[in-house]
Amino acid sequence: MKRKHKQYSRPKKPFEKIRFEEESKIKEEFGLKNKKEIWRAESVIKTIREKAKKLIPAGESEKEALFVRLRKTGFKVDSISDVLSLDKKDFLERRLQTLVFRKKLASTPKSARQLITHRKVFIKNHVVDSPSHVVPVEMENQIFLKNSVKVVAKKVNAGEVQ
Repeated sequence: MKRKHKQYSRPKKPFEKIRFEEESKIKEEFGLKNKKEIWRAESVIKTIREKAKKLIPAGESEKEALFVRLRKTGFKVDSISDVLSLDKKDFLERRLQTLVFRKKLASTPKSARQLITHRKVFIKNHVVDSPSHVVPVEMENQIFLKNSVKVVAKKVNAGEVQ
């Protein structure tokens, strides 16, 4: 069995007032469970930035491969400077919880989280029960609630949907 490693690192100064208040605002804005999710997003963005820094002297094809992968994920990047300017908020915008709230399938980010954990959200006919699931751009239009799928199916059977 593989050993599970931490996917984040804690801040060096745990009670720094400015960072503490900023994280509290982000936690409320995105409806996160705890600050560990913010730290995980920071870690992912840090990893992406490190890959981009290593590609600065590399060839254009390798850079373009990174850009294509990031564009599929949903980041708007065209150059290394765009990749280096990515922020934790950019990553948090791509989470399933945030997308369910932004699509107005839930009234608040916390209710979006609850819908997801209670297995009411589908992505392309598959139940996803992880609020932190990063949704690619191509799947963004295929997010549905359990009840809305039934309504659409009934309309298709009745011939009402065009």
